[in-house]
Amino acid sequence: MTHIGLIGLGKMGGNMRQRLRNKGVEVTGYARSRDVSDVDSIADLVAALPTPRTVWVMVPHGQPTDDVINELVKHLDKGDLIIEGGNSRFSEDIRHASELAEHGIAYLDCGVSGGVWGLENGYGLMVGGDKANVDRAMPIFDALRPEGNREEGFVHVGDVGAGHYAKMVHNGIEYGMMQAFAEGYELLAKKDIIKDVHGTFAAWQRGTVVRSWLLDLLVRALKEDPNLDQIRGYVEDSGEGRWTVEEAIANAVPMPAITASLFARFASRQDDSPAMKAVAALRNQFGGHAVKKAE
Repeated sequence: MTHIGLIGLGKMGGNMRQRLRNKGVEVTGYARSRDVSDVDSIADLVAALPTPRTVWVMVPHGQPTDDVINELVKHLDKGDLIIEGGNSRFSEDIRHASELAEHGIAYLDCGVSGGVWGLENGYGLMVGGDKANVDRAMPIFDALRPEGNREEGFVHVGDVGAGHYAKMVHNGIEYGMMQAFAEGYELLAKKDIIKDVHGTFAAWQRGTVVRSWLLDLLVRALKEDPNLDQIRGYVEDSGEGRWTVEEAIANAVPMPAITASLFARFASRQDDSPAMKAVAALRNQFGGHAVKKAE
């Protein structure tokens, strides 16, 4: 039986632990919350694993990931494998792999898509790293991915960093798709001749070129809250959208839709736009156009 360690048991990690167990993979999980953790420390997790060990890291990118990997280095041995499954920037993967190689520890990066529905439906996996390490971890990937053909839910994208690079672009596309659905929703809701906004989106779920899981989720959201009165139009960005736009600039790739969707999120956080205030002031200055006074 395959036996792995899993560090990070939040919404994604906790569900991944359960899916792995459901598929016959033994999992020893660690989290700072004693309510969900199987062991008391990372050292205890490592001690519980058979050698050569495989440890999947599923914590937020940046310093939390660095801290976990630095702690693992103290306890792992040559020949062990770390799979970084959070949303780290691809350049961080390259650094991690280089540092771990000095200790003889192998490294894979894995972009994971599926959200809270992955437990039931499986996760889309995008992996970067050496083929030998990918082959070694394939029982884990097969347990996590959706049922059916492997190539429809799993890809070995390329070298270290490639998995998270692909996931970054995936999330950038997701930004653009969500923004397109949102703009369509606003226009439908605005037009007085449209009497059934929810029904319109629901009717697009089969037979249309825009059918998708995101559309299904929007239909579900509108069923629960037809006018979206229960939430504010305030949207954060988690990093991947920004990195996608930065990479587009670095590689001179035109990316107007994804860039606009990122900027729309910035705009959502403003109660009143300083830029539009400046535009209003300029129109008033050069043309005497009326302005609305601040309250």
